[in-house]
Amino acid sequence: MPDKLLQPSGPGRPKDPAKRRAILEAAKSLFLRNGYDGSSMDAIAAEAGVSKLTVYSHFTDKETLFSAAIKAKCEEQLPELLFELPDNVPLESQLMGIARGFLALVNSRESVEMHRMMVSLASQGSKLSQMFYEAGPKRVQDEMEVLLHKAAQRGLLSLDNPHLAADHFFSLLKGGAHFRLLIGCGEPLEGEAAEHHVQDAVQLFLRAYRP
Repeated sequence: MPDKLLQPSGPGRPKDPAKRRAILEAAKSLFLRNGYDGSSMDAIAAEAGVSKLTVYSHFTDKETLFSAAIKAKCEEQLPELLFELPDNVPLESQLMGIARGFLALVNSRESVEMHRMMVSLASQGSKLSQMFYEAGPKRVQDEMEVLLHKAAQRGLLSLDNPHLAADHFFSLLKGGAHFRLLIGCGEPLEGEAAEHHVQDAVQLFLRAYRP
């Protein structure tokens, strides 16, 4: 019987946050290890130590779970709070925090493997690539656009196109190093090298967009 047909009925008991986290961790692990098609909801339930019914009580189908796993991975490194713009926090400090989180995210083993999997699916016309983009990269891009728009309204930045500016910011951080990492020709930036890279990227961005 197809996975989507085995869904719970009724509201049931309140959902357990710990079980939700376990399901997401299991999903991330299996999707990366076995691919999307090779990761059944049965296997994810077993990996998480919960019943299949419990998986469906939290996530209605495998596509929903896949999107949620991608979003959860991004939020680990880039929680929404990072994209706030408090009056008492200098813009440069805020950008540094986002830059550190973003670099750690794109350099992580999970992120690299997921990017590779999405590239391999692109030629097959899979909608998973679009789902991945909307749950991960697009969410981060949208939140950065909002932050930069607020900064421009306060006179902290001079820019007409927050979308383009956000794209510039993340492109500076990824640079050639991330491409080399994806194709297996480089190592992730870590420690002092990562911090220097973040500082250089943020300073270059500010030189381009400060009034």
